[in-house]
Amino acid sequence: MTGDGRASEGDEDGVRGARRIPGPRGAADDLDLAAVPLPPLPPPGAGTPGEAVPEQPGAEAPGQPVPEQPGADAAAPADEDTASAASPDERDTRGEPEPERDAPDDPAEPEPDACEPAESEPEPEAPEAPGADRTPANGGPAPASGSVPVPDPDPGPAPEPCVSAAPVLPHRDLQALLGAWALSVCSAEETAAVESHLPRCLPCADEAKRLREAVGLLHSDGALDLDATLRSRVVEGCLARRPARIPIPGWAAPYDAETARLDALLRDIGDADWDAQVRLRWFEKERRTDRWTTVGGVISHLTAVDGLLSAALGLDDPLGGRAPLDPTERTEASWAAVGSPARAVREPWRAQSHELIRTASFAGRNVAETSVSYGSFALPLQDALVDRAFECWVHGWDIAEAVAYPYPAPSAAHLHLMIDLAARMLPAALAGRRRAGLAGPARDLVVPGEPGRSLHLEIEGHAGGDWYIALDSPAALGTRETAVAQVALDAVEFCRLVAGHISPAEAAAGQEGDREAISDVLFAAASLSRL
Repeated sequence: MTGDGRASEGDEDGVRGARRIPGPRGAADDLDLAAVPLPPLPPPGAGTPGEAVPEQPGAEAPGQPVPEQPGADAAAPADEDTASAASPDERDTRGEPEPERDAPDDPAEPEPDACEPAESEPEPEAPEAPGADRTPANGGPAPASGSVPVPDPDPGPAPEPCVSAAPVLPHRDLQALLGAWALSVCSAEETAAVESHLPRCLPCADEAKRLREAVGLLHSDGALDLDATLRSRVVEGCLARRPARIPIPGWAAPYDAETARLDALLRDIGDADWDAQVRLRWFEKERRTDRWTTVGGVISHLTAVDGLLSAALGLDDPLGGRAPLDPTERTEASWAAVGSPARAVREPWRAQSHELIRTASFAGRNVAETSVSYGSFALPLQDALVDRAFECWVHGWDIAEAVAYPYPAPSAAHLHLMIDLAARMLPAALAGRRRAGLAGPARDLVVPGEPGRSLHLEIEGHAGGDWYIALDSPAALGTRETAVAQVALDAVEFCRLVAGHISPAEAAAGQEGDREAISDVLFAAASLSRL
Protein backbone atom coordinates (compact mmCIF):
# COMPACT_ATOMS: atom_id res chain seq x y z
CA MET A 1 0.00 0.00 0.00
CA THR A 2 1.06 3.55 -0.60
CA GLY A 3 1.35 6.14 2.08
CA ASP A 4 -2.08 7.69 1.25
CA GLY A 5 -3.97 4.51 1.94
CA ARG A 6 -4.70 3.68 -1.76
CA ALA A 7 -4.06 0.24 -3.17
CA SER A 8 -1.06 0.17 -5.46
CA GLU A 9 -1.16 -1.50 -8.85
CA GLY A 10 -0.60 -5.21 -8.90
CA ASP A 11 -1.46 -5.49 -5.18
CA GLU A 12 -4.72 -7.31 -5.68
CA ASP A 13 -3.27 -10.24 -3.72
CA GLY A 14 -3.21 -8.18 -0.48
CA VAL A 15 -5.14 -9.58 2.44
CA ARG A 16 -8.53 -8.02 2.92
CA GLY A 17 -10.51 -7.99 6.04
CA ALA A 18 -7.98 -10.05 8.00
CA ARG A 19 -7.16 -9.02 11.52
CA ARG A 20 -3.87 -7.17 11.44
CA ILE A 21 -1.13 -7.58 14.04
CA PRO A 22 0.06 -4.11 14.99
CA GLY A 23 3.78 -3.54 14.54
CA PRO A 24 6.11 -1.03 16.15
CA ARG A 25 4.71 2.44 15.80
CA GLY A 26 6.71 5.48 14.88
CA ALA A 27 5.75 9.09 15.40
CA ALA A 28 2.19 9.84 14.27
CA ASP A 29 3.21 12.65 12.00
CA ASP A 30 5.83 10.73 9.99
CA LEU A 31 4.37 7.20 9.87
CA ASP A 32 4.85 5.49 6.53
CA LEU A 33 2.10 2.92 6.17
CA ALA A 34 3.85 1.33 3.21
CA ALA A 35 6.76 0.40 5.44
CA VAL A 36 4.56 -1.66 7.79
CA PRO A 37 4.66 -5.34 6.73
CA LEU A 38 1.43 -7.30 6.62
CA PRO A 39 1.53 -10.81 8.15
CA PRO A 40 0.68 -13.62 5.73
CA LEU A 41 -2.29 -15.90 6.34
CA PRO A 42 -1.84 -19.65 6.38
CA PRO A 43 -3.02 -21.36 3.20
CA PRO A 44 -6.00 -23.66 3.39
CA GLY A 45 -5.01 -27.03 4.71
CA ALA A 46 -1.41 -25.96 5.41
CA GLY A 47 -1.81 -25.58 9.16
CA THR A 48 -0.95 -28.06 11.81
CA PRO A 49 -3.32 -30.99 11.97
CA GLY A 50 -6.11 -30.26 14.35
CA GLU A 51 -5.32 -26.53 14.36
CA ALA A 52 -8.22 -24.20 13.66
CA VAL A 53 -7.79 -21.48 11.10
CA PRO A 54 -9.04 -18.17 12.44
CA GLU A 55 -12.16 -16.83 10.84
CA GLN A 56 -11.44 -13.95 8.54
CA PRO A 57 -13.78 -11.00 8.89
CA GLY A 58 -15.47 -9.98 5.72
CA ALA A 59 -15.11 -13.38 4.05
CA GLU A 60 -18.17 -15.19 2.71
CA ALA A 61 -18.95 -18.83 2.93
CA PRO A 62 -18.04 -20.95 -0.11
CA GLY A 63 -20.59 -21.06 -2.81
CA GLN A 64 -22.24 -17.72 -1.96
CA PRO A 65 -21.97 -14.91 -4.49
CA VAL A 66 -20.13 -11.74 -3.66
CA PRO A 67 -22.65 -8.90 -3.56
CA GLU A 68 -22.06 -5.96 -5.79
CA GLN A 69 -20.63 -2.99 -3.93
CA PRO A 70 -22.40 0.33 -4.23
CA GLY A 71 -20.60 2.81 -6.47
CA ALA A 72 -18.26 0.22 -7.89
CA ASP A 73 -18.02 -0.94 -11.52
CA ALA A 74 -19.72 -4.13 -12.68
CA ALA A 75 -17.93 -7.26 -11.63
CA ALA A 76 -15.73 -8.82 -14.26
CA PRO A 77 -16.54 -12.32 -15.57
CA ALA A 78 -15.29 -15.10 -13.36
CA ASP A 79 -12.77 -16.44 -15.82
CA GLU A 80 -9.25 -17.59 -15.23
CA ASP A 81 -7.78 -14.08 -15.51
CA THR A 82 -10.23 -12.74 -12.99
CA ALA A 83 -9.60 -15.62 -10.63
CA SER A 84 -5.88 -15.03 -10.75
CA ALA A 85 -6.40 -11.34 -9.95
CA ALA A 86 -8.66 -12.06 -6.99
CA SER A 87 -7.45 -11.67 -3.47
CA PRO A 88 -6.48 -14.69 -1.37
CA ASP A 89 -9.67 -14.25 0.64
CA GLU A 90 -11.76 -14.51 -2.51
CA ARG A 91 -9.81 -17.53 -3.75
CA ASP A 92 -10.30 -19.13 -0.39
CA THR A 93 -14.07 -18.56 -0.49
CA ARG A 94 -14.30 -20.06 -3.96
CA GLY A 95 -12.32 -23.14 -3.01
CA GLU A 96 -9.55 -22.40 -5.51
CA PRO A 97 -6.08 -23.53 -4.59
CA GLU A 98 -3.51 -21.03 -3.45
CA PRO A 99 0.26 -21.32 -3.67
CA GLU A 100 1.68 -22.89 -0.57
CA ARG A 101 3.24 -20.55 1.98
CA ASP A 102 4.85 -21.26 5.31
CA ALA A 103 2.31 -21.16 8.06
CA PRO A 104 3.11 -18.81 10.95
CA ASP A 105 3.98 -20.38 14.25
CA ASP A 106 0.97 -18.88 15.93
CA PRO A 107 -1.57 -17.71 13.37
CA ALA A 108 -4.24 -17.01 15.95
CA GLU A 109 -2.91 -14.75 18.72
CA PRO A 110 -5.30 -14.03 21.58
CA GLU A 111 -6.67 -10.56 22.01
CA PRO A 112 -4.66 -8.56 24.57
CA ASP A 113 -6.44 -7.90 27.82
CA ALA A 114 -7.58 -4.34 28.30
CA CYS A 115 -5.71 -4.03 31.65
CA GLU A 116 -2.48 -5.48 30.33
CA PRO A 117 0.03 -3.11 28.73
CA ALA A 118 0.36 -3.58 24.99
CA GLU A 119 3.79 -4.20 23.57
CA SER A 120 3.24 -1.53 20.92
CA GLU A 121 0.71 1.10 20.02
CA PRO A 122 -2.07 0.24 17.52
CA GLU A 123 -1.44 1.30 13.97
CA PRO A 124 -3.24 4.50 12.95
CA GLU A 125 -6.12 4.22 10.55
CA ALA A 126 -5.45 5.10 6.94
CA PRO A 127 -7.33 8.14 5.61
CA GLU A 128 -10.40 7.37 3.55
CA ALA A 129 -9.79 7.47 -0.21
CA PRO A 130 -12.30 9.46 -2.26
CA GLY A 131 -14.93 7.22 -3.82
CA ALA A 132 -13.79 4.11 -1.95
CA ASP A 133 -16.34 1.63 -0.69
CA ARG A 134 -16.77 0.91 2.98
CA THR A 135 -16.56 -2.56 4.52
CA PRO A 136 -18.84 -3.19 7.47
CA ALA A 137 -16.97 -3.97 10.66
CA ASN A 138 -19.32 -6.87 11.46
CA GLY A 139 -18.13 -9.09 8.62
CA GLY A 140 -20.42 -7.72 5.87
CA PRO A 141 -19.76 -7.81 2.15
CA ALA A 142 -16.12 -7.58 1.14
CA PRO A 143 -15.05 -4.59 -0.93
CA ALA A 144 -14.54 -4.86 -4.63
CA SER A 145 -11.17 -5.75 -6.05
CA GLY A 146 -8.76 -2.81 -6.02
CA SER A 147 -10.51 -0.95 -3.17
CA VAL A 148 -9.16 -0.28 0.32
CA PRO A 149 -10.98 -1.57 3.39
CA VAL A 150 -12.17 1.38 5.46
CA PRO A 151 -13.48 0.96 9.01
CA ASP A 152 -17.04 1.78 9.87
CA PRO A 153 -17.26 5.49 10.66
CA ASP A 154 -19.56 4.71 13.60
CA PRO A 155 -18.11 1.64 15.33
CA GLY A 156 -20.01 2.40 18.53
CA PRO A 157 -18.72 3.59 21.90
CA ALA A 158 -15.08 2.63 22.52
CA PRO A 159 -14.44 0.53 25.60
CA GLU A 160 -13.17 2.56 28.53
CA PRO A 161 -9.45 1.87 29.00
CA CYS A 162 -8.33 0.28 32.21
CA VAL A 163 -5.93 2.71 33.91
CA SER A 164 -3.53 1.01 36.30
CA ALA A 165 -2.22 2.71 39.45
CA ALA A 166 1.41 2.50 38.30
CA PRO A 167 2.90 2.34 34.81
CA VAL A 168 4.46 -0.98 33.90
CA LEU A 169 8.13 -0.55 33.00
CA PRO A 170 10.73 -3.11 31.97
CA HIS A 171 12.83 -4.61 34.76
CA ARG A 172 15.97 -2.94 33.45
CA ASP A 173 14.37 0.52 33.61
CA LEU A 174 13.03 -0.10 37.11
CA GLN A 175 16.45 -1.25 38.29
CA ALA A 176 17.99 1.93 36.90
CA LEU A 177 15.45 4.02 38.84
CA LEU A 178 16.35 2.56 42.24
CA GLY A 179 19.02 5.18 42.97
CA ALA A 180 16.72 8.06 42.11
CA TRP A 181 13.94 6.42 44.12
CA ALA A 182 16.20 6.13 47.17
CA LEU A 183 16.96 9.85 46.90
CA SER A 184 13.22 10.62 46.54
CA VAL A 185 13.69 12.44 43.22
CA CYS A 186 11.46 10.22 41.05
CA SER A 187 8.23 11.46 39.60
CA ALA A 188 4.96 10.23 41.06
CA GLU A 189 4.50 7.71 38.23
CA GLU A 190 8.06 6.39 38.54
CA THR A 191 7.73 6.11 42.31
CA ALA A 192 4.51 4.13 41.96
CA ALA A 193 6.10 1.83 39.36
CA VAL A 194 9.16 1.14 41.53
CA GLU A 195 7.16 0.54 44.72
CA SER A 196 4.80 -1.85 42.94
CA HIS A 197 7.81 -3.72 41.54
CA LEU A 198 9.80 -4.14 44.77
CA PRO A 199 7.46 -6.67 46.46
CA ARG A 200 7.77 -8.93 43.42
CA CYS A 201 11.55 -8.71 42.88
CA LEU A 202 13.85 -9.77 45.72
CA PRO A 203 17.16 -8.54 44.14
CA CYS A 204 15.72 -5.09 43.52
CA ALA A 205 14.25 -4.99 47.03
CA ASP A 206 17.65 -5.81 48.57
CA GLU A 207 19.39 -3.18 46.48
CA ALA A 208 16.72 -0.60 47.31
CA LYS A 209 17.20 -1.27 51.02
CA ARG A 210 20.97 -0.79 50.77
CA LEU A 211 20.53 2.43 48.80
CA ARG A 212 18.06 3.83 51.34
CA GLU A 213 20.50 3.06 54.17
CA ALA A 214 23.29 4.82 52.25
CA VAL A 215 21.06 7.86 51.72
CA GLY A 216 20.45 7.96 55.46
CA LEU A 217 24.20 8.36 55.98
CA LEU A 218 24.29 11.22 53.48
CA HIS A 219 21.63 13.14 55.43
CA SER A 220 23.38 12.94 58.77
CA ASP A 221 22.79 16.02 60.92
CA GLY A 222 26.14 15.74 62.65
CA ALA A 223 29.04 18.09 61.97
CA LEU A 224 31.46 17.26 59.21
CA ASP A 225 34.40 17.70 61.58
CA LEU A 226 35.98 14.75 63.32
CA ASP A 227 34.84 13.74 66.76
CA ALA A 228 37.03 15.07 69.54
CA THR A 229 37.44 11.57 70.92
CA LEU A 230 38.44 10.02 67.57
CA ARG A 231 42.18 10.45 68.08
CA SER A 232 42.08 9.01 71.59
CA ARG A 233 40.04 6.01 70.46
CA VAL A 234 42.35 5.34 67.51
CA VAL A 235 45.46 5.58 69.71
CA GLU A 236 43.90 3.33 72.34
CA GLY A 237 42.96 0.78 69.69
CA CYS A 238 46.48 0.81 68.27
CA LEU A 239 48.08 0.48 71.69
CA ALA A 240 45.76 -2.38 72.57
CA ARG A 241 47.11 -4.35 69.62
CA ARG A 242 50.70 -3.16 69.86
CA PRO A 243 51.66 -1.50 73.16
CA ALA A 244 54.14 1.34 72.92
CA ARG A 245 57.65 0.61 74.07
CA ILE A 246 57.70 3.92 75.93
CA PRO A 247 54.06 4.83 76.80
CA ILE A 248 52.90 8.40 77.36
CA PRO A 249 52.02 9.00 81.02
CA GLY A 250 48.32 9.48 81.73
CA TRP A 251 48.90 13.01 83.06
CA ALA A 252 50.65 13.95 79.79
CA ALA A 253 47.92 12.51 77.52
CA PRO A 254 45.62 15.61 77.64
CA TYR A 255 48.48 17.86 76.53
CA ASP A 256 49.39 15.44 73.75
CA ALA A 257 45.78 15.36 72.49
CA GLU A 258 45.07 19.09 72.69
CA THR A 259 48.30 20.13 70.96
CA ALA A 260 47.49 17.66 68.17
CA ARG A 261 43.95 19.07 67.79
CA LEU A 262 45.18 22.65 67.68
CA ASP A 263 47.87 21.73 65.17
CA ALA A 264 45.18 20.16 62.93
CA LEU A 265 43.21 23.43 63.08
CA LEU A 266 46.30 25.46 62.17
CA ARG A 267 47.04 23.19 59.22
CA ASP A 268 43.47 23.57 57.96
CA ILE A 269 43.18 27.36 57.91
CA GLY A 270 44.50 29.50 55.08
CA ASP A 271 47.34 32.01 55.13
CA ALA A 272 44.94 34.95 55.36
CA ASP A 273 43.39 33.48 58.55
CA TRP A 274 46.67 33.88 60.40
CA ASP A 275 46.03 37.64 60.45
CA ALA A 276 42.51 37.23 61.85
CA GLN A 277 41.87 39.16 65.06
CA VAL A 278 41.57 36.89 68.10
CA ARG A 279 40.13 38.09 71.40
CA LEU A 280 41.88 36.74 74.51
CA ARG A 281 39.73 37.04 77.65
CA TRP A 282 40.45 36.53 81.32
CA PHE A 283 39.10 37.71 84.68
CA GLU A 284 41.24 40.08 86.69
CA LYS A 285 40.22 40.92 90.27
CA GLU A 286 36.53 41.87 89.96
CA ARG A 287 36.15 42.45 86.23
CA ARG A 288 36.76 40.82 82.89
CA THR A 289 39.75 41.87 80.80
CA ASP A 290 40.49 41.20 77.15
CA ARG A 291 43.32 41.63 74.68
CA TRP A 292 43.30 41.45 70.90
CA THR A 293 45.96 39.69 68.89
CA THR A 294 46.31 37.51 65.78
CA VAL A 295 46.36 33.74 65.35
CA GLY A 296 50.15 33.92 65.16
CA GLY A 297 50.16 35.97 68.37
CA VAL A 298 48.21 33.23 70.19
CA ILE A 299 50.70 30.57 69.10
CA SER A 300 53.60 32.78 70.22
CA HIS A 301 51.90 33.14 73.61
CA LEU A 302 51.55 29.35 73.96
CA THR A 303 55.19 28.84 72.95
CA ALA A 304 56.40 31.37 75.53
CA VAL A 305 54.48 29.85 78.47
CA ASP A 306 55.30 26.26 77.45
CA GLY A 307 58.92 27.33 77.74
CA LEU A 308 58.51 27.26 81.54
CA LEU A 309 58.03 23.49 81.35
CA SER A 310 60.96 23.14 78.96
CA ALA A 311 63.22 24.93 81.43
CA ALA A 312 62.00 22.70 84.29
CA LEU A 313 62.92 19.59 82.23
CA GLY A 314 66.34 20.94 81.31
CA LEU A 315 65.38 21.71 77.71
CA ASP A 316 66.04 24.94 75.83
CA ASP A 317 63.82 27.87 76.75
CA PRO A 318 62.64 29.55 73.52
CA LEU A 319 63.02 32.99 75.20
CA GLY A 320 66.44 32.31 76.70
CA GLY A 321 67.60 31.82 80.26
CA ARG A 322 66.97 35.41 81.39
CA ALA A 323 63.28 35.50 80.45
CA PRO A 324 60.78 36.34 83.21
CA LEU A 325 58.71 33.61 84.86
CA ASP A 326 55.36 35.37 84.92
CA PRO A 327 53.24 34.13 81.98
CA THR A 328 51.98 37.61 81.09
CA GLU A 329 55.49 39.13 81.09
CA ARG A 330 56.84 36.25 79.02
CA THR A 331 54.07 36.76 76.47
CA GLU A 332 54.78 40.49 76.17
CA ALA A 333 58.50 39.72 75.68
CA SER A 334 57.69 37.14 73.00
CA TRP A 335 55.43 39.51 71.09
CA ALA A 336 58.04 42.24 71.23
CA ALA A 337 60.74 39.88 69.89
CA VAL A 338 58.71 38.28 67.10
CA GLY A 339 56.93 41.42 65.93
CA SER A 340 54.02 40.34 63.72
CA PRO A 341 54.03 36.52 63.94
CA ALA A 342 52.49 34.51 61.11
CA ARG A 343 52.39 30.88 59.98
CA ALA A 344 56.13 30.47 60.59
CA VAL A 345 55.54 30.24 64.37
CA ARG A 346 53.64 26.97 64.07
CA GLU A 347 56.63 24.70 63.46
CA PRO A 348 58.69 25.86 66.51
CA TRP A 349 55.65 25.56 68.78
CA ARG A 350 54.83 22.05 67.51
CA ALA A 351 58.44 20.89 67.79
CA GLN A 352 58.57 22.17 71.38
CA SER A 353 55.36 20.30 72.32
CA HIS A 354 56.72 17.08 70.82
CA GLU A 355 59.94 17.47 72.79
CA LEU A 356 58.03 18.02 76.04
CA ILE A 357 55.93 14.88 75.54
CA ARG A 358 58.93 12.79 74.53
CA THR A 359 61.01 13.89 77.51
CA ALA A 360 58.18 13.39 80.01
CA SER A 361 57.48 9.91 78.56
CA PHE A 362 61.09 8.74 78.81
CA ALA A 363 61.51 10.14 82.32
CA GLY A 364 58.17 8.75 83.56
CA ARG A 365 57.58 8.90 87.31
CA ASN A 366 60.95 10.50 87.97
CA VAL A 367 59.73 13.88 86.70
CA ALA A 368 56.03 13.81 87.66
CA GLU A 369 56.68 15.84 90.83
CA THR A 370 59.20 18.23 89.28
CA SER A 371 58.21 21.78 90.25
CA VAL A 372 57.36 24.21 87.48
CA SER A 373 57.46 27.84 88.60
CA TYR A 374 54.96 30.37 87.20
CA GLY A 375 56.45 33.24 89.17
CA SER A 376 53.73 33.81 91.78
CA PHE A 377 52.94 30.11 92.18
CA ALA A 378 54.30 26.69 91.21
CA LEU A 379 52.81 23.40 90.05
CA PRO A 380 54.23 19.88 89.80
CA LEU A 381 54.98 18.85 86.23
CA GLN A 382 52.06 16.42 86.06
CA ASP A 383 49.65 19.25 86.96
CA ALA A 384 51.49 21.77 84.82
CA LEU A 385 51.00 19.63 81.70
CA VAL A 386 47.25 19.38 82.44
CA ASP A 387 47.20 23.16 82.92
CA ARG A 388 48.93 23.66 79.55
CA ALA A 389 46.44 21.25 77.92
CA PHE A 390 43.57 23.34 79.34
CA GLU A 391 45.07 26.59 78.02
CA CYS A 392 45.79 25.02 74.64
CA TRP A 393 42.11 24.01 74.34
CA VAL A 394 40.84 27.43 75.49
CA HIS A 395 43.03 29.36 73.07
CA GLY A 396 42.24 26.89 70.31
CA TRP A 397 38.61 27.72 71.02
CA ASP A 398 39.44 31.45 70.72
CA ILE A 399 41.11 30.89 67.34
CA ALA A 400 38.20 28.76 66.10
CA GLU A 401 35.73 31.53 66.97
CA ALA A 402 37.84 34.08 65.08
CA VAL A 403 38.05 32.01 61.88
CA ALA A 404 34.57 30.41 62.15
CA TYR A 405 35.91 26.88 62.66
CA PRO A 406 34.06 24.17 64.66
CA TYR A 407 36.05 23.19 67.75
CA PRO A 408 34.43 20.76 70.22
CA ALA A 409 35.39 20.22 73.83
CA PRO A 410 38.09 17.68 74.79
CA SER A 411 37.25 14.06 75.50
CA ALA A 412 35.45 13.37 78.75
CA ALA A 413 38.47 11.70 80.39
CA HIS A 414 40.78 14.62 79.61
CA LEU A 415 38.17 17.22 80.52
CA HIS A 416 37.71 15.50 83.88
CA LEU A 417 41.43 15.89 84.64
CA MET A 418 41.24 19.60 83.82
CA ILE A 419 38.19 20.11 86.07
CA ASP A 420 39.86 18.17 88.87
CA LEU A 421 42.95 20.39 88.69
CA ALA A 422 40.83 23.56 88.85
CA ALA A 423 38.80 22.21 91.80
CA ARG A 424 42.02 21.38 93.70
CA MET A 425 43.34 24.91 93.07
CA LEU A 426 40.17 26.63 94.36
CA PRO A 427 40.99 26.57 98.12
CA ALA A 428 44.34 28.32 97.53
CA ALA A 429 42.73 30.84 95.16
CA LEU A 430 40.00 31.56 97.71
CA ALA A 431 42.59 32.09 100.45
CA GLY A 432 44.52 34.49 98.22
CA ARG A 433 41.38 36.55 97.54
CA ARG A 434 40.65 36.59 101.28
CA ARG A 435 44.12 38.01 102.00
CA ALA A 436 43.48 40.70 99.37
CA GLY A 437 40.18 41.57 101.00
CA LEU A 438 38.11 40.28 98.06
CA ALA A 439 36.38 37.41 99.93
CA GLY A 440 34.55 36.96 103.21
CA PRO A 441 36.48 36.15 106.39
CA ALA A 442 37.15 32.62 107.59
CA ARG A 443 34.50 31.44 110.05
CA ASP A 444 35.67 28.09 111.35
CA LEU A 445 39.42 27.50 111.38
CA VAL A 446 40.45 23.90 111.95
CA VAL A 447 43.65 21.95 112.25
CA PRO A 448 45.18 21.16 108.82
CA GLY A 449 43.84 17.88 107.49
CA GLU A 450 40.68 18.00 109.62
CA PRO A 451 37.18 18.36 108.12
CA GLY A 452 36.07 21.97 107.88
CA ARG A 453 33.35 24.07 106.40
CA SER A 454 33.07 23.27 102.68
CA LEU A 455 31.07 23.78 99.49
CA HIS A 456 29.75 20.90 97.39
CA LEU A 457 30.75 21.54 93.75
CA GLU A 458 28.70 19.30 91.45
CA ILE A 459 29.84 19.19 87.82
CA GLU A 460 27.32 17.62 85.46
CA GLY A 461 28.03 15.58 82.34
CA HIS A 462 30.30 12.66 81.45
CA ALA A 463 33.39 14.61 82.54
CA GLY A 464 31.83 15.73 85.81
CA GLY A 465 31.78 14.52 89.38
CA ASP A 466 31.57 15.82 92.95
CA TRP A 467 34.19 17.93 94.69
CA TYR A 468 34.12 19.42 98.21
CA ILE A 469 35.92 22.77 98.41
CA ALA A 470 37.37 23.86 101.76
CA LEU A 471 36.15 27.38 102.53
CA ASP A 472 38.14 28.56 105.57
CA SER A 473 41.62 27.11 105.11
CA PRO A 474 43.44 25.58 102.13
CA ALA A 475 44.75 22.84 104.42
CA ALA A 476 41.28 21.85 105.70
CA LEU A 477 39.46 18.80 104.38
CA GLY A 478 36.16 19.32 102.59
CA THR A 479 33.54 16.65 103.21
CA ARG A 480 29.88 16.01 102.45
CA GLU A 481 28.96 16.25 106.12
CA THR A 482 30.53 19.71 106.54
CA ALA A 483 29.09 21.20 103.31
CA VAL A 484 27.16 24.46 103.88
CA ALA A 485 26.31 25.16 100.23
CA GLN A 486 26.03 23.46 96.86
CA VAL A 487 26.70 24.67 93.31
CA ALA A 488 25.80 22.68 90.20
CA LEU A 489 27.42 23.55 86.85
CA ASP A 490 27.83 21.98 83.43
CA ALA A 491 31.35 20.76 82.72
CA VAL A 492 32.01 23.08 79.79
CA GLU A 493 30.29 25.99 81.57
CA PHE A 494 32.57 25.53 84.56
CA CYS A 495 35.63 25.50 82.28
CA ARG A 496 34.47 28.72 80.62
CA LEU A 497 34.20 30.29 84.06
CA VAL A 498 37.70 29.12 85.00
CA ALA A 499 39.05 30.44 81.68
CA GLY A 500 37.53 33.88 82.30
CA HIS A 501 35.22 33.70 79.28
CA ILE A 502 32.16 34.31 81.43
CA SER A 503 31.73 36.16 84.73
CA PRO A 504 30.41 34.53 87.94
CA ALA A 505 27.12 36.37 87.48
CA GLU A 506 26.74 34.87 83.96
CA ALA A 507 27.43 31.31 85.05
CA ALA A 508 24.23 29.27 84.79
CA ALA A 509 24.59 27.62 88.18
CA GLY A 510 22.18 25.78 90.43
CA GLN A 511 22.79 27.24 93.87
CA GLU A 512 21.67 26.19 97.32
CA GLY A 513 22.86 27.14 100.81
CA ASP A 514 25.23 29.86 102.06
CA ARG A 515 25.12 32.65 99.45
CA GLU A 516 28.39 34.22 100.58
CA ALA A 517 30.22 30.92 100.25
CA ILE A 518 28.76 30.38 96.77
CA SER A 519 29.81 33.87 95.61
CA ASP A 520 33.33 33.44 97.03
CA VAL A 521 33.87 30.12 95.25
CA LEU A 522 32.53 31.34 91.88
CA PHE A 523 34.77 34.43 91.96
CA ALA A 524 37.74 32.28 93.02
CA ALA A 525 37.11 30.03 89.99
CA ALA A 526 37.10 33.04 87.68
CA SER A 527 40.33 34.35 89.25
CA LEU A 528 42.19 31.21 88.07
CA SER A 529 42.17 32.64 84.54
CA ARG A 530 45.10 34.62 83.16
CA LEU A 531 46.50 35.73 79.85
